[in-house]
This record gives sequence, C-alpha cells and structure tokens, in this order.
Amino acid sequence: MPFKINLASKEEPVKEMQPEGIKVNIVPNPEPPKEQDSFQLNSRSAVNGDIMIFDHRDIDIVLRQDLGVVLAFAKETISDYTYGAESRLLEFMRRRGVLEYDSIQGGNIYGSLEGKLLESDTVEVNKVALKVIAEWMKTEESYNKGTEAYDEMAEEHLIDPDDEFSTELGEVPAENEKGSITGHGMFGAKTYGRYSYE
Repeated sequence: MPFKINLASKEEPVKEMQPEGIKVNIVPNPEPPKEQDSFQLNSRSAVNGDIMIFDHRDIDIVLRQDLGVVLAFAKETISDYTYGAESRLLEFMRRRGVLEYDSIQGGNIYGSLEGKLLESDTVEVNKVALKVIAEWMKTEESYNKGTEAYDEMAEEHLIDPDDEFSTELGEVPAENEKGSITGHGMFGAKTYGRYSYE
C-alpha cells in the first residue's frame, strides 16, 4: 500500500493532505546530534564497580567510581619509571581539570599515587576521567614503543651478540686457574676455618 510523506522545515507548516491510508509527518530535529568521542582502553570492571585499566607498560590504573578517586600503582616492580609514569598521569589529569589540585598524594598501597576527582553537576566525572586517561595513553605511546624496542634490542644482544662481543667455543685458551676458580679443592694447607686462602 503506497503512502505519502511530508517533509517540512520549522518555519514552513506541514500541509495537510488526505492520504489514502497512512499519514506520516516528519519534523526535523531542532537540536544537532551530539558529538561522541570514541576510544579504547584495555580495562575490566571489578566486582564493586571499580574500573581497572591495564594499557600502560609500567603501571595499572584504577578508577574508583564510588569514591571518585584515581589510583595508579606498579604492575610488577617499583622503580623510578613507575613513579614517573604515575606522576605524569596524575599531573596530566590535574592540568586537564579533572583532579582536585591539592589531592595528589601517596596511596595506601606501597609505591602508589592517587588523586581525587572534582565533583560536577553538569558532566559525568567518571566518563570524563576515562576520556582523559585515554588521551594520556596516547601521549605515552612513544614511551611504551621506545622501551619495548630497547628491551628487544637488549634481548637480541644477549641471544645473538655481534662478533665484537662474542667468542667461539675454543678461542679462549684454557688455564689451570682463571679468576676465582681454583684448580684444586677448597681445603688446602693454608686454611683459616674451613676455607683455604692463597
């Protein structure tokens, strides 16, 4: 069954027509569609609703939605690199206007830093925090790629070294004593206690 559709602007009223069966009036939306930002994070939701983000090489990030706190801590070992990454994250969020200026402090986990999110009635602070964390991850891409490349280079140097840094088996002549390896047992004529000294 055919039907007619009338398209009208805001200024122009819809002209009434007598259709045979179905009447459809389409009025344009007065509000433009909202722009949506899309980003990806390697994250999980904890049982209590916390969002755990695992994208960074050195640190893990937890967004505690119920308390409005961002917590960053080391993945494996604590070092200057992990503290630097934690500090860069929280300072980035502070400069973007997401964290309270004076709330950045050490967390209750050893080697962690945390900051309190600002409160807002107009925007959803947790979503804004996730967007800012995703932006920070983009700034850290060169750091992550550089450290991965360095680790691969160091591993390659150990596994397959250049001729300058390696010797074939048999090139180094054998001697009775080399370095701290002695050619005889530990117990000898000049003993002090149980060990011999020469």
